[in-house]
Amino acid sequence: MGSLLSQLGLECGRKEVKEEERHLRANDREFNLSYEYADNAIKTSKYNIFTFLPLNLFEQFQRLANAYFLFLLCLQLIPEISSLSWFTTVVPLVLVLSMTMAKDGSDDINRHRSLSLVFITLFLQADLLLLSSSEPLNLIYIETAELDGCVSVAFMHYQEGSKFAAFLPKQEGVNAPFSAFLTFWSYVIILNTVVPISLYVSVEIIRLGNSFYIDWDRKMYYPKSDTPAEARTTTLNEELGQIKYIFSDKTGTLTQNIMTFNKCSINGKSYGEAWQKVDFSWNNLADPKFCFHDHSLVEVVREGNPEVQAFFRLLALCHTVMPEEKKEGELYYQAQSPDEGALVTAARNFGFVFRSRTPESITVVEMGELVTYELLAVLDFNNVRKRMSVIVRSPEGKLTLYCKGADTIIFERLNPSCSKLKEVTTEHLNEYAGDGLRTLALAYKDIDPKYMEEWKLRHHEASTAMDEREEKLDALYEEIEKGLLLLGSTAVEDKLQDGVPQTIEQLSKADIKIWVLTGDKQETAENIGYSCNMLREEMTEVFIVSANTAEEAFALEKDMEMELLRTACMCQTVICCRVTPLQKAQVVELVKKYKQAITLAIGDGANDVSMIKAAHIGVGISGQEGMQAVLSSDFSFAQFRYLQRLLLVHGRWSYLRMCKFLRYFFYKNFTFTFVHFWYGFFCGFSAQTVYDEWFITLYNLVYTALPVLALSLFDQDVNDRWSFQYPKLYAPGQLNQYFSKRAFVYTVLHSGYSSLVLFFIPWAAMYDTVRDDGKDIVDYQSFALLAQTCLLIAVSIQLGLDTHYWTSVNQFFLWGSLCVYFAVIFTMYSNGMFLIFTSSFPFIGTARNSLNQPNVWLTMLLTSILCVLPVVAYRFLRILLWPTVNDKVRYKVRQDKVLPPAPRRVQARRASTRRSGYAFSHAQGYGDLVTSGRFLRWTPKSRPALFSQTDSPLAQTQPQFYRTINEGGEPPLSP
Repeated sequence: MGSLLSQLGLECGRKEVKEEERHLRANDREFNLSYEYADNAIKTSKYNIFTFLPLNLFEQFQRLANAYFLFLLCLQLIPEISSLSWFTTVVPLVLVLSMTMAKDGSDDINRHRSLSLVFITLFLQADLLLLSSSEPLNLIYIETAELDGCVSVAFMHYQEGSKFAAFLPKQEGVNAPFSAFLTFWSYVIILNTVVPISLYVSVEIIRLGNSFYIDWDRKMYYPKSDTPAEARTTTLNEELGQIKYIFSDKTGTLTQNIMTFNKCSINGKSYGEAWQKVDFSWNNLADPKFCFHDHSLVEVVREGNPEVQAFFRLLALCHTVMPEEKKEGELYYQAQSPDEGALVTAARNFGFVFRSRTPESITVVEMGELVTYELLAVLDFNNVRKRMSVIVRSPEGKLTLYCKGADTIIFERLNPSCSKLKEVTTEHLNEYAGDGLRTLALAYKDIDPKYMEEWKLRHHEASTAMDEREEKLDALYEEIEKGLLLLGSTAVEDKLQDGVPQTIEQLSKADIKIWVLTGDKQETAENIGYSCNMLREEMTEVFIVSANTAEEAFALEKDMEMELLRTACMCQTVICCRVTPLQKAQVVELVKKYKQAITLAIGDGANDVSMIKAAHIGVGISGQEGMQAVLSSDFSFAQFRYLQRLLLVHGRWSYLRMCKFLRYFFYKNFTFTFVHFWYGFFCGFSAQTVYDEWFITLYNLVYTALPVLALSLFDQDVNDRWSFQYPKLYAPGQLNQYFSKRAFVYTVLHSGYSSLVLFFIPWAAMYDTVRDDGKDIVDYQSFALLAQTCLLIAVSIQLGLDTHYWTSVNQFFLWGSLCVYFAVIFTMYSNGMFLIFTSSFPFIGTARNSLNQPNVWLTMLLTSILCVLPVVAYRFLRILLWPTVNDKVRYKVRQDKVLPPAPRRVQARRASTRRSGYAFSHAQGYGDLVTSGRFLRWTPKSRPALFSQTDSPLAQTQPQFYRTINEGGEPPLSP
């Protein structure tokens, strides 16, 4: 019992004790269970077969809309209040609950399957007791993910008039206030159709359908990684058409995060300028995917040039890469960053093959000879040092420190004898910067053994210090990393993803502001800004707001954040450099808080998760840095270029369709309800309904449900080609012009006018009217039939006027709904139904007696014309005098009758004199991992391709793959 209460959180009088240690005994489950430690079991489903029905119903009635309609149902069960039968609410409510229940059940099953698969293929935090390892030196491989990556209308009217006195005499003992109170609740029931329960279901269906369009879009499918686009939520589709700010990560989002070793500078000479591909067949351990274009570098390596060999020896030793050899001679590098993988692979192909490592040694094959170096120390990378070093002892006993890092940092620590070489290397670095390459400087120094012994003692003391450990280690690193001899520099290309400049240009034309938030240094981010066309050479007023120390970086503080926001919003392009994951989220929150605009964040790594969650809409790129960003996102796909289709096509269409749906839905229901109100003046506000009860029940569920759904799922003002051709079509969504307060007031006024026509024209047409045989035609049932038929025809015509894109489904649903209506009334108003269910179907013979009269059909025609004529006249004048962007584009589409050319993806190149600074995707802490033996590994898993579509020819050449472990004018009323 105590255990059960504890699980339910109901146990009292027991303080929670902080757990500091655990006692375990191997292979003794009973002993381990006796301590009742909390386990790490994860529940992947919300329901089971026993709890599904009660728990789901409990959750659904917690929603205000469902609770409201349940309250209405209770009122309808009180005879003194309700003038409607119970089924007018029960049928829609049960239908809605059933559909939602089916959806929730399906979602729970899919979630259970998806999470089960994730937990199988991905990783969970758990306590681990290692007993043994099959690997040499008891090494184990643990893969982790590194950071980088109800409206109700009530009317009460009490009137005692002489006109009704003869027919409604005042009864003795009737309490007038109480009677008015009951009438009030009667009208609450009658007028609840202003916002019917079917509205909520229809909205969910529309959102679900538009989400499927994203999932099924072959033009957002990336065949190389077999990755389709995925809408991971169904509630944000229309907001995709209202985005004003996009916050993007850089590495892996704008770029491929796949590094290629393109050029290098060694001892003052630049290599990699030639065009002929190098043949590495002389090297049996070379990576066949590696490409380099300069034969002279191979020649000097094979000739034994000491500087060149020292250059590649450094690349083979100074890193935290972990090798894996599945077959003899087949090496696979598990790199902490793609940069490191590219550099180590370059050394491998030029004859310096990193073969294996232990916590104490590194084994390299140097020009065919196996050499093992003793690893004495790893001077780890961090964002302040911007460099890393290793100290090794060669088999001959020579001690050498090898260092690589930012050129500015390395140059500060060079021996004065390297001044001339530094000048030449700087020129080469500037050339590489013009190509947008990521650069590193390489240097080394020989170390005296006696000094090394003394330094190692001090290093041990600092690494075991309880206070200021990092500061002490940094001081020791600074001491030994002086007097370096420059070897040269490397230039690695992180290619832009295909179509990134064109995508950014299109989104900019749509008046979407794009901010890049990156952890890279300023120079690197500037280079990508130019490459992406965010920054252009003609931009003469480029200014930089920067800080040299942590104390100076206070722009996101409370007293400065508004100044930062005002300054940034005045700029055409904003690039935030050296920002942490938390600062990325703070920038997004700042814009959300003060700009009142819809924001979108897009990234590919775990370091982008906080930014993705902070934005209104999060988009994850399934790239090289794992699934953390995707799992935290609302939408995901494989390439940044798909973002323009997500927003300019799917987002704009979803917003347009939802606005059309809401405007039309409120129009038809306001019109339906206002007719009740006008009828109240003729029934003494007795809460009698103007329509047949079955018409009230089926109006939103059957007669008008499918046509409006077809409109909301298939309508489009222009196709996707024209949407790309004219990005300005996106602007109305940013201003919310299609469902603003002004548009809502217009809908209410339009409904009021239509309801006046739909009530008073039939009333006047039937008043004192006789049939062809001289009998009186004016009775309640005949008037109700005429009024409801006129209503249905009028709203159907309005739907046709609102439809821009006709499909066979639209036609079928519209004409089919009208046919179903006439079939239903002839069936329900038949003698047979009356004889079987006398109390439920009292309109016996009304359909055949009324619809055979010509004046009834002429009345329907007159009401339809009067309802439609003002709408057509208004739209004609608006398009003629005040055309919107949509009107102009649709007119051009009709005139041209030819599709615009498909957008082409062109590989963008630029020429710039901007200097590229340190650009290296590295993280702190991997030196300790290497020397402790705790390594990282990832095994990719494949799945069958979904589509046979191929990508552009540009994407067919795949470089070496490395897995990273680590706010217009007066808005129009209609589109």
